Amino acid sequence: MFWPEKISEKLNIQYPVIQAPMFGVSTPEMTAAANRASCLGSLAIADLSGDMSIQLIRETKKLTDQPFAVNIFVHKIPEITDALKDQYVKTKKFIEDFAGKNGIELRLPDLNEIKVNTYHEQIDVVIEEQCKIVSFTFGNIDDKSIQKLKENGVVLIGTCTSVEESLQLEKSGIDIICVQGIEAGGHRGSFEAENIPQIGGFSLFSQVYDVVNVPLIYAGGIYNAKTVMAAKDLGAEGFQVGSILLASQESALQDFEKERLKNVRERDIVLTKSFSGRFARGIKNKFIETLESSDYILPYPYQNKLTGALRKAARNKKNADFVNLWLGQSTHQYSKSSTKEILQNLIRSCE
Repeated sequence: MFWPEKISEKLNIQYPVIQAPMFGVSTPEMTAAANRASCLGSLAIADLSGDMSIQLIRETKKLTDQPFAVNIFVHKIPEITDALKDQYVKTKKFIEDFAGKNGIELRLPDLNEIKVNTYHEQIDVVIEEQCKIVSFTFGNIDDKSIQKLKENGVVLIGTCTSVEESLQLEKSGIDIICVQGIEAGGHRGSFEAENIPQIGGFSLFSQVYDVVNVPLIYAGGIYNAKTVMAAKDLGAEGFQVGSILLASQESALQDFEKERLKNVRERDIVLTKSFSGRFARGIKNKFIETLESSDYILPYPYQNKLTGALRKAARNKKNADFVNLWLGQSTHQYSKSSTKEILQNLIRSCE
């Protein structure tokens, strides 16, 4: 048999292929479509409030009766100091002025208007809604929450970007570890926001495989049978794919964003903190180029909250220079078929 069985059995799925949780791109419809391909769908709820998390989980449950992963952010929230308040005011004004000069008139929220959520409320929601798989990124869940989730039969999937992070996850009793290479699209799952590990996926995976004993998922650059087989040869028990689904029918990307994928080149793909305050890999544009060379990037989640209204306004105007279009390094032809069909084609080509 081509497919490893350990993760499939643990997650009760036929194929150990995981649809990546891509907040702002993946949808309840994408999650359900991945399930219909006998893979694991992932619902990204990031750092949403408990009420919004419940809403998305229930929407997804209406579309699938199969298990799916609920993905949360477990980041540290910086203290609001006088220096942060001052920096926020300056960054807000700079971005408003910069957007205005490019035809996007808007008012961004003041710092006291921003609501920042911790993941603990989401954990209570996961248990209340009887979800049985939780994946997470940006760090590790605290011990008390891990115990609470395990007591309720929840399988935990942590994300690592270094050997040290993988060891921390295993020591905490995390069931499965997703090893994310630097080539992966979207946010880096690193525990720290600064000085992130920049090791390539296959090099990192091989090292993690040698030191931990839990099943491993590989994430980063998978887009065809050859890349799946390479990860499998290194010992991967599961395979997470994200960028291949960006243009799918269930993707939340608008048509102008999907069109941008058609002519992207490797030199266009960069790591940036400009939109969110944490490193993420995506397509370079005017906003990224300008902000990266400035002093106007707040720590996550404040930069992310601040630029939310900008990105929404830019999408309404179909202005690709002011939206975040996250993308991994393995560029290819991005299919507009359904998520189910894209994943089934990948499975067939592997077999």
